[in-house]
Amino acid sequence: MRRPTLCTTILLALLLTIAGGSASAQAAPPAPNSMASIGDSMTRAADVCCWYGDHPANSWSTGGASWDGIASHYERLRVLNAGIAGHNYNDARSGARMSDAPGQAQSAVSQQVGYVTILMGANDVCTSSPATMTAVDTFRGQFRQTLQTLTGGLPGQARIFVASIPDVYRLWQLYHTDWLAQLVWDAANICQSLLAPDRTEAQRQAVRERNMVFNAVLQEECAAYANCRYDDNATFEFQFSRSHVSKLDYFHPSLSGQAALAQTTWTHSWWS
Repeated sequence: MRRPTLCTTILLALLLTIAGGSASAQAAPPAPNSMASIGDSMTRAADVCCWYGDHPANSWSTGGASWDGIASHYERLRVLNAGIAGHNYNDARSGARMSDAPGQAQSAVSQQVGYVTILMGANDVCTSSPATMTAVDTFRGQFRQTLQTLTGGLPGQARIFVASIPDVYRLWQLYHTDWLAQLVWDAANICQSLLAPDRTEAQRQAVRERNMVFNAVLQEECAAYANCRYDDNATFEFQFSRSHVSKLDYFHPSLSGQAALAQTTWTHSWWS
């Protein structure tokens, strides 16, 4: 058998070193003993099933209900570290905008959690009209303040996960020919910047563009911190179907929608 040459030996050693360094860089951090969620009605699991209102036990992030078919981030982390049991704080609030995120971040800091999920911005897109959407610079400043509060106040080993804002335009694609969905959107004044029947397609596309710009802001600001991870637009790009949408309001995720949101985001999390 031919013996390896010196060059071959050096090359093999270099490849092993690179592979080892890559594996080390991608190693998951220790699973946390506590977590909190920052967000809006999606993270509160509003109208998820059965009756109107918030159902935080069914949240994609901090939910802990055993019957719902949702493997939340909290439930997955509890498998990795039983010490997190009972230390899951849902600091999200229905109707919240990015302007509310710094205050929610302060709540997470007061809880001294080791992991924070952020899904915020849908209500900065979904307003009464395209003209009332949050300005991009304002959105950036509020999100930057949120991250500064978290990184400055949480334990040094704490991790942050940022989910992209879902593609709200897809709701229009799925339901714009459904008379009941349109009736509910109008009666409940849901996301009229995009879903109002008298919006032009140009206006709807302008709202979708703001949705994408906000996601770019989330990615850029998160990238400034080593302990922050963005979902690479996975939530925005997820092609949800009618089964993923609540039949109570034709807007929020259903139980299967929350399950899909949990799975999609977990795939890009720190411990996937």
